[in-house]
Amino acid sequence: MKKINSILLIDDDAATNFLHRMVIEECGICDAITEAGDGLEALEYLTTATEVGYPQPDLIFLDINMPRMDGWEFLRSYGDLPDECKAGAVIAMLTTSLNPDDRERAKQFDCVHCFENKPLDEGKLQRLLAALE
Repeated sequence: MKKINSILLIDDDAATNFLHRMVIEECGICDAITEAGDGLEALEYLTTATEVGYPQPDLIFLDINMPRMDGWEFLRSYGDLPDECKAGAVIAMLTTSLNPDDRERAKQFDCVHCFENKPLDEGKLQRLLAALE
């Protein structure tokens, strides 16, 4: 399986982040996993990561429904970030939403590579990494 440098989990649910972190660590696919509790926290991380020496994520898992700034608001703001803050990251929507409109809405954002239902498992992770190669 392809190995990448860093993954950013953007989700307000600590239990979900814990589960997703376990799956990622068990697969041994990256050196660093960072968590953000909402879109604002994620944007702050992305805009300061290079200044303070944090790894820029190669892959971002993004939830839709979060307080303060949801996934859609994050995507709009992410599009306005300077390229050095994006660092070529691939975004995967990872949500409990079964609404087909959400899947279609995600297609409007060029930075969104895929739309998957939670929870993340090894199979979903392998399919996503294979598509990145």
